[in-house]
Amino acid sequence: MATYRHKITTSEVPTALLSPVTGEAGLTVVFGTSPINMGDIANVNEPVLAYTYAEAVKKLGYVPARQIAGTNEKPIKIFDYTISEAIDSHFSKFNVAPLIMVNVLNPATHKTSITDEVVALADGIGNVIKSGAVLSTVVVKNAAEVATVNVDYILTFTIDGLIQINAIDGKELDGVASVTVSYDYLDPTKVTAADIVGGIDPTTFKRKGLELLDEVFPRFRLVPGTVIAPGFSTDNSVSVVLKSKVKNINSVFRAEAIIDIDTATVIDYTKVPEAKENAGLSDTALIVAWPRVALSGTQYHLSTQLASLMHLTDSENGDVPYASPSNKNLSADSAVLESGAEVWLDVNQAEYLNSQGIVTALNFIGGWKAWGNETSAYPATSDVKERFIPVRRMFNWIGNTLVTTFWNRLDYPLNKRQVETIQDSANDWLNSLVAQGYLLGGRVEFLRAENPDTGLLDGASVFHVYLAAPTPNGDIEFKLEYDTSYLQALFG
Repeated sequence: MATYRHKITTSEVPTALLSPVTGEAGLTVVFGTSPINMGDIANVNEPVLAYTYAEAVKKLGYVPARQIAGTNEKPIKIFDYTISEAIDSHFSKFNVAPLIMVNVLNPATHKTSITDEVVALADGIGNVIKSGAVLSTVVVKNAAEVATVNVDYILTFTIDGLIQINAIDGKELDGVASVTVSYDYLDPTKVTAADIVGGIDPTTFKRKGLELLDEVFPRFRLVPGTVIAPGFSTDNSVSVVLKSKVKNINSVFRAEAIIDIDTATVIDYTKVPEAKENAGLSDTALIVAWPRVALSGTQYHLSTQLASLMHLTDSENGDVPYASPSNKNLSADSAVLESGAEVWLDVNQAEYLNSQGIVTALNFIGGWKAWGNETSAYPATSDVKERFIPVRRMFNWIGNTLVTTFWNRLDYPLNKRQVETIQDSANDWLNSLVAQGYLLGGRVEFLRAENPDTGLLDGASVFHVYLAAPTPNGDIEFKLEYDTSYLQALFG
């Protein structure tokens, strides 16, 4: 018997159109070395998220670039810690956020010991020579007597990452001219390509190095857009794994990796394409860059600044990666080799590198700019979605967004309502991208030919996404012609 009803009721159904879940399209994940607060082992081989410079420094420490050669007028400065380089580029030079950092430098193994270093004290204050000293290992002696920390002296860090010894008035070191200090310091030179590549610990089963790329989304609900390993990506073992990892993050997402060509061994621009091919770097998932850039003598790997620039370009365009970073300003006043020698490319030379799938730096009109629209797959492929950086990134981003948007529709009953909800919602979103100029066109279809009975009976559905992203207008020609009809102007 039907339930008797004599009333007005209401009920609700799920919204048919789903708003897309959008994230930071240019989100950079950097793998490298950090002073990790000068000895904090907690942030080793663990993804760390930061939205501000202060947050990044608090979580992973920071040591500025140090001068290694040159003069005050023409210095050569380098970052000993590659994550410090990324922090400086991202937050200070391009003012973009967030940044995800994975430090592989382990204080337990990547260290060097200093014994009886003489430190002069001026007014009771002196600094050790090496940055990254581990506080817990510091031993200070006055002659043969061991002084007591927090009783005879206090240890602090300088802005350059050096340990500062501060003598306490009236105690053991008061009035002493010098002390001898022994300590362990973090040694980033001991970090190898194998540490960056990482793997799975056979004992703890914890991920290390590049394997941690798969933990980014589960931890932060952010999809990686760009992955870099400045200072290490010149090693083939790193670039090969990077190429593989960014194509299959969590088995559902895609990103781009930016690889540097070594400027210590490849010093002639004509040799860069050969180095690229010999290293097997021709792939749509890779952006290959050469040389380095510098600002006031401080060197940056081009991959570092290019990642920051791509993030900035996206943020200026509604967080949509449809615009190329090419012909956009770098934070640089020179292009350099590792030796500090300046590189001056003219348009033809830069064009040659671009024609070989290499992004470079050009100072022509408007200051130093990134120059190049092609992924490293070019010229081996002319497929528009594999060749152009912004088109490739748009395909990555649209695919990633579709995954995050419709993940909650998994396991729904495969009926007409399910098909229409996905199709209509996706088309609504693509139409909005077209209306804003981010796409030339886009649509989603549920085709019978791609959904045979066998697949449907197995619970599988296929939605065909057609889209056309605008290509970068990298070639503009003006045709000049003398029009004799204008001679009539001579006669009023």
